[in-house]
Amino acid sequence: MKTFLKKIGAFLTGVRVWSINLLTLLILVYVIGAIAILIRQLPGTVDPQGKVLIVSPDGHVLDQEAFPAEVSFPFSMPDTKQIQSRDLIKLIRSAAADDRIAGVLLDFGKTTFAGMSTALNIADELAALRESGKQVIAYSEALSNSSYLMAAQANEVYVHPSGAVAISGLGGYRNYTRELTEKLQITIHNYSQGDFKSAVEGLTRNDMSESDRLQQIALLGPLWNTMKQRMAQARNIDASLFQSMADNQPVVLAREAAYDNLAFAREHGVIDGTMTFPELRAHMIEKFGKSEEDARETYPHISSDAYFAQLELVEEPVDDAVAVVFVEGVIQPGRIGPGIAGADDISALIRRAHEDENTRAIVLRVNSPGGSIIGSDIIRDELEAATRKAIPVVVSMGDVAASGGVWVSTPADSIFAEPNTITGSIGVAIAFPTLENVFDYAGVNFDGVTTSEFAGWGLHRGVDARLDAIFARWASSAYLRFVDLVAAGRDREPDYIRSIAGGRVWLADKAKEVGLVDEFGTLEDAISAAAQRAGVPEYRVNYVVQEMSPTFAFLRRFLGTASLEAASPYGEFAQRVSRLLSIVQGISQPRATVMCTRCMVELH
Repeated sequence: MKTFLKKIGAFLTGVRVWSINLLTLLILVYVIGAIAILIRQLPGTVDPQGKVLIVSPDGHVLDQEAFPAEVSFPFSMPDTKQIQSRDLIKLIRSAAADDRIAGVLLDFGKTTFAGMSTALNIADELAALRESGKQVIAYSEALSNSSYLMAAQANEVYVHPSGAVAISGLGGYRNYTRELTEKLQITIHNYSQGDFKSAVEGLTRNDMSESDRLQQIALLGPLWNTMKQRMAQARNIDASLFQSMADNQPVVLAREAAYDNLAFAREHGVIDGTMTFPELRAHMIEKFGKSEEDARETYPHISSDAYFAQLELVEEPVDDAVAVVFVEGVIQPGRIGPGIAGADDISALIRRAHEDENTRAIVLRVNSPGGSIIGSDIIRDELEAATRKAIPVVVSMGDVAASGGVWVSTPADSIFAEPNTITGSIGVAIAFPTLENVFDYAGVNFDGVTTSEFAGWGLHRGVDARLDAIFARWASSAYLRFVDLVAAGRDREPDYIRSIAGGRVWLADKAKEVGLVDEFGTLEDAISAAAQRAGVPEYRVNYVVQEMSPTFAFLRRFLGTASLEAASPYGEFAQRVSRLLSIVQGISQPRATVMCTRCMVELH
C-alpha cells in the first residue's frame, strides 16, 4: 500500500510539474505572439508624396488623455480611445503646410468631443486646411451634429446612400424622481446653496425649476445658434435650413436608411451627394490617380497614424518654460483617471512645475464641471504656492470650467476662456436621503449606546430640528467660503460676487461682462499671455502630465479599446434608478460638492 501511494504521489507530482510547465509555455507563446503582432501593427515609414491623408479619428477628443494609475488583473481598458486635441491640431496643421500631401479624406463619424469649444476649434483647423489649397473630401456612413460640423469644412461632402444627416439640435431630458422617492418613503434632505444650483433637482423635484430652465435656455440657444452659423458659413447656405432639418427631418433612432432625409440634404446643398464605398474609391481615383504601390485598385493614401509618427518633434533650444497642467474631468481627491481630475496627482504636477528651476509661468487648463470641495482646495493650495514664488499663473478655461472648476481658478493672475466656454455655477450642492420611514414601515428598529448625541448617526435615524440647523449652517459656511475665494481672486466685493453667483451658469461672453473672465482666447493664447507676464519672449511649452506606465502602454496597444454604444432614454432611466439605489445603499455621511451636473452639453 505504501509503495502504491508513493507511486500515486510521484504521478501527481509529475502531472503538477508538467501542468505548470505547459501553462508557463502557453503564457510565453501568448506574450511573444502579442509582441510580434504589436511590432507588425506599428506604423511603418510611408512616403506621403502625392498621397491622400485619411483623417478618421475613432475616439473622444479632449484636452488631455488620462489612464488608470495602476493596472491590475483582469485587465480592463477605458471605454473609448482618448485623442488629445493638440495632437489632432498638430496633424491637421502639418498636413496643411505639407506640399507632399495631395489631399485629405475626412471621416468624423466615430468621433465624439469633450464639448462645443473643442469641436469648434477642430472645425476651425479643418477650415484652415481647406483654405490652404488642399482638396478636402468628407465621407461618412452617417453624419450627426458634431460630425457634420467637421464635414462641412470640406470642399465636398458625401454620405452613404443608406445613411443619414442627423441634425438634431442640442439639449435633452432629465429624470426627476421625487415622486418615486416619496412612494418608497425615502426622505430627501436638500441644503444646496444657490437658486440656480440644480445639481440635485433630479432628486428633489418632479419637474425642472424655472431657474434651471432659464439658465439652460441661456446656454443652449446661443450654442446652437453658433453651431448652425458655423455649418451654414462653411457650406454657404442659410442657417435656418439646419433648424428646419432639426424640426422637420428628425433622425431620432438608428442613423440609417433615412432616404427622405438624404434627399432633402442633397437638394438643399447640405451635402454634395451620396456614394457607396466602391463609388467613393472610384471618385478618389479619378481625383488623385491610382496607387502604384497597392495591389488593390485604390487611390494613393496614408493613414493618420503613419503620417503623425513621421512628424518631427521640434526641440526648442531655450531653457525658459511655460508649464501647462490640466484639470480634466470631475475633481476628486486621489489619483488621475479617465474622466477623473485626481487632486492628489494634479497638485503633485503643479508642484513639479513650480519647483522646476526653468519654469517661468504656469498655465492651468481647466476642463471640469467641478466636484469635491476638498479636492478643489488641494489643487488650489498648490497653485497658491506657485503664486507665492512670484510665478505668474494663468487659467485657460476649456469647454466647461464651472463650480469646482471656478474654485481651482481663483489664485490665477488672469483667466482666459474660449468664446463658448461654460463657467460660473458658484454654489454648493448638498442633498442626501434618510430611510427612517422605510425602516419603520418594514418593522426594522435600531437601538444602541453612544457617548455623544450624534455618534453613530446614519441614514436610519433621520434629521431632527437641531441636526437640520447644523446641516444648514454647514452648507452656508461652504458657500460663504466659495464666494469669498472668488471675491478675493477677482478683486471684487463678496456682495457683488453673491449677486452673480447663486449657482448660476454663464456662457463666456456673459461671464466676461460680470467679471468672472478676463480675456477670450485659446490655450495657445493663454500660454502666450503667461510668457508675456513672465517677461520671456522666447520659451518652450512644458506639458506637465501624468506619466503612462510601460505596462499600461503595452496593454493599450495590444487590447485596444471597446466600442462606445449610444445610450437609450430607457437605459438612462435604469442608470438613474441604479444611482438612486446606490446612494441609498452607500451614503453613510452627507457630502457637500461644488459640482455642475447641468454644464455638460452633449453635441451628439
